[in-house]
Amino acid sequence: MISILNHSLRRVHLTTPSTTMIRSALPVLSSTTSQPHQLQQTRNRTKTKRRKRIHEKYKKKQGLAAKGIFPAKPDKYIPKDTPVINALSREERDKQAEEATLEASRKLKERMSEVQTKPQIMRFHMEGLVMSDRVRKLFDLTNGAQSEVVRAQKERGMELFQMRDGDTGSSAVQVVALTTRIQQLEEHLKKHRKDNSSKRGLEALKVRRRKLLDYMERKEFDGYRHVVKTLGLKRR
Repeated sequence: MISILNHSLRRVHLTTPSTTMIRSALPVLSSTTSQPHQLQQTRNRTKTKRRKRIHEKYKKKQGLAAKGIFPAKPDKYIPKDTPVINALSREERDKQAEEATLEASRKLKERMSEVQTKPQIMRFHMEGLVMSDRVRKLFDLTNGAQSEVVRAQKERGMELFQMRDGDTGSSAVQVVALTTRIQQLEEHLKKHRKDNSSKRGLEALKVRRRKLLDYMERKEFDGYRHVVKTLGLKRR
């Protein structure tokens, strides 16, 4: 039985074609088929409406340039060959900053003297009325609630930076109002540390103040420096 199996295996081995026979039976491929990337046809790029407009605009611009007609430059266009003006030295910048600080402090002192001449703020806006000492004592802020005291401090602080009477919308005045509210919430959180809603409101107020200060730094740098120096704010 074993000899019959061996004989059949030999016959199968002899009948299987060799690799050389298979290679010889295959047709010879040309050199072009060995590089299929050469047979790929280039696709025609379809021009969209946008590409057509850009191409027409470019052609028109080239035609005008050949005739010596060039488009007008924008208002704040700066040519490439414009020489760069060197910045001021560190000493000059420090000197200018010191002069600006002195000027801001002088203006603040004048403003504070003007505010101090105004009548004292009383409860329920009762200032300016003729009343006896006992009635005046009732409307004094020493007998008022904490919210009334904070409101009075806020009004006095806003008066220092007002650009006109009744100004409540300028950037400096808004920064002062937000700073007063932030200080009030910080004092509140010292006693109530687990008041998470107040913490979230405090962070939102700080973000609003930071945005206002960034705007002032870009648009009103003198006012920005004046507010920061007066309130003692530091950028973190």
